[in-house]
Amino acid sequence: MADLKQFAEQLVNLTVKEVNELATILKDEYGIEPAAAAVVVAAGGGDAGAAEEQTEFTVVLKDAGASKLGVVKAVKELTGLGLKEAKDLVDAAPANVKEGVSKDEAEGLKKALEEAGAVVELK
Repeated sequence: MADLKQFAEQLVNLTVKEVNELATILKDEYGIEPAAAAVVVAAGGGDAGAAEEQTEFTVVLKDAGASKLGVVKAVKELTGLGLKEAKDLVDAAPANVKEGVSKDEAEGLKKALEEAGAVVELK
């Protein structure tokens, strides 16, 4: 039983490169489609800590909330859109308010829209 535990620890500690190499070996030499290999990586095994930090964000308006007029005004101010375009964007929720913005700008937009009553998500 100790050998299986040790083997499991080795699998969990594989790097992404090693998981891909293992998947190739299982497929080529044994005919096994290793769907579980993706699970190991998704579970945080390997180089998960070495992944790059996200630098560009999309601010998504999920819902205008109870104060739709306030959200329309906030969208108008924050994006520079005209009143009609801002209203159309709010009516189309969920919709992207801004794309490719920095983390600080995205958090600022989110805070301002939430203060106006909107439900906002950063992607």
